[in-house]
Amino acid sequence: MTITTTATDAEVARAAARSGAAVVREMFGASLARFDKGAGDFATAADLAAEQAILDVLRAARPDDAVTGEEVGQLGSADAPRRWLVDPLCGTLNYAVRNLLVAVNVALRTDSGTTAAAAADPFTDEVFWTDGERAWLRTGDQDEPLVPSADSRLVDLNLDPPFPNAPGFSAARLLTEPAFVERFRPRVVSTTLAVTWVAAGRRAAYVTDGRLHDNSVHFAAGIALCRAAGCVVTGIHGQPLHTGAGGLLVAADHETHAALLDMVDRQRHEVR
Repeated sequence: MTITTTATDAEVARAAARSGAAVVREMFGASLARFDKGAGDFATAADLAAEQAILDVLRAARPDDAVTGEEVGQLGSADAPRRWLVDPLCGTLNYAVRNLLVAVNVALRTDSGTTAAAAADPFTDEVFWTDGERAWLRTGDQDEPLVPSADSRLVDLNLDPPFPNAPGFSAARLLTEPAFVERFRPRVVSTTLAVTWVAAGRRAAYVTDGRLHDNSVHFAAGIALCRAAGCVVTGIHGQPLHTGAGGLLVAADHETHAALLDMVDRQRHEVR
């Protein structure tokens, strides 16, 4: 995919995500080499090839910017004012067993925060993107604004370890919470594609435990999209992101966020 240095950061993010998504789509279903990363995690040849395609776009359009890639690690100066965060295949295990639920995430972090981001679904030709001000869904060459909605009542829960806040919080325990069952319907997608779906109105909320950080290649794009779309985005206990207990609670509106926050806090009080 051709892109030049005159493109906007949002255009670069979209092009990079789409380039990675094209590779993921082309390699789907093939017998792929796996590379062990420890603790049950691994990458496939598709992860590496998609990341290289993304890097090629970024180097062509923004040769002076730094990059942090899921597979290649840190490229460029550690204190660079502009850093691209790249997760070339979020949902590697899904992909390896021929499950189509994956995402390709690209985000730009600057001193002002995440100022451009894109998350591509390789199998629908959808790109969720933001210029840091508003959030859009691009299908083909057409854009429509992302509009959060809790109408579906679907809440995506990340059940993958580690669980740093256990026993005070467990996403799995929400599945047996009477108030949760009465109000919501759980889903487990196991990819941050689900975070973009909150921004798009396809999920009412997304909940995960874990220690997130500002430069998370997994979550930076989805969080930026949700914020630009007007979602409520906090840590697991309602605190500012990247503080306290960590975790992530993204909701389509304040009412949904408050209801889930009450359920999360109830767990914490029950174990005291």
